[in-house]
Amino acid sequence: MTSSELAEEVLDDLDLLRARDPRGLLPAVAGSGAQVRETARLTEEAGFGRVTEGGRPRGLVIVARREGAVAGSVLRALLGPASPVTVEVVPGPALPVWTGPSDIAVVATRTGAGAYAVGPAYEAARRGVSLVGIGADDAPLRAACSTARAPYVALPRNRVQHTTLWSLLTPMLQLATDLGLLSAGVAGTDAVATALDEVAEECGPARESVVNPAKTLALELLDALPVIAAEGPLAGAAAIRVADQLATLAGLPATGFRLPDQRVAACAVLGGPLAPRDAGDFFRDRADDVGRRLRLLTIRDSDAGGHDGAGEREPRSAADAMQQVLRTAAAHDIPVSGLAEHGDPDRYARLPRLARQLAVADFGAVYLALALDHERARGS
Repeated sequence: MTSSELAEEVLDDLDLLRARDPRGLLPAVAGSGAQVRETARLTEEAGFGRVTEGGRPRGLVIVARREGAVAGSVLRALLGPASPVTVEVVPGPALPVWTGPSDIAVVATRTGAGAYAVGPAYEAARRGVSLVGIGADDAPLRAACSTARAPYVALPRNRVQHTTLWSLLTPMLQLATDLGLLSAGVAGTDAVATALDEVAEECGPARESVVNPAKTLALELLDALPVIAAEGPLAGAAAIRVADQLATLAGLPATGFRLPDQRVAACAVLGGPLAPRDAGDFFRDRADDVGRRLRLLTIRDSDAGGHDGAGEREPRSAADAMQQVLRTAAAHDIPVSGLAEHGDPDRYARLPRLARQLAVADFGAVYLALALDHERARGS
């Protein structure tokens, strides 16, 4: 296991970071704000009028995997249970059997290739389903959308794998706004891009570990077994993204729990057999701890809603469940890392606040991968 001292030296050495990052993950994550602005412009050029002029659809089907599926889950969480439109996120290659002319299918993929993307596009055209495509320029998906006379958001081919979440989410937000499902204030991408730019400045490679929230997170995860507690559905969608990035980029498994419904399971894990045995001994030497230690990662959403029940003990609000999870972690001497809780998180609106948390997590996963030299090992 890489020592924290060695890892910190790596993370503060710009030349070494560059050498360990052949795919350019760090510049790609740092450019997320610019990615949002460019994709917003490309979305305007695509023109969604052909699918929105008919008014609200019965259902919105997001055909996507990995980053695209997370984007669809974020959109569904923003719409919430009161949404007048059913939102379904499916991996393809088949569309749901109920999909018909009164629905809209959004096929979202970085590459715009593969049977799971192209097949549903042709199937949507055959069934008379309104279609929107998001993918690389000159990809097979674009040809399918052209055949169906459907709008297509053509993404530049220089988009880096594992860093295209905002390229796929931005057109979905614009579509939901054009359909009147979200207000411009809720889904506005300008504020998101600004928040992402701020995180890029705070977490960029030139900032030393001691003042860099993402490098600090990577060092905290170096010998950790992460347990992610997500406050509500929107944070739950983010937790899927965080766990996937840690596993895919750094090879680190992480377990996620969405609160309040998985509060009992989260507390059971934090107080279970993997918790420190001598939690009550505050003065013990942590260096004697063997193997990885549990570490709680929190993803907060103060707009997740109040109590789910009318005065019952269960279920309780996401905020109450989070407080109980934090108390359980404290009782068992389990350290906590709160994503993007530096500064004043409450000054941001809901979506930019989520963007900050996801950006810190993305930077942290990349830094962890580079500290472990996982990227160069992948290419060897």
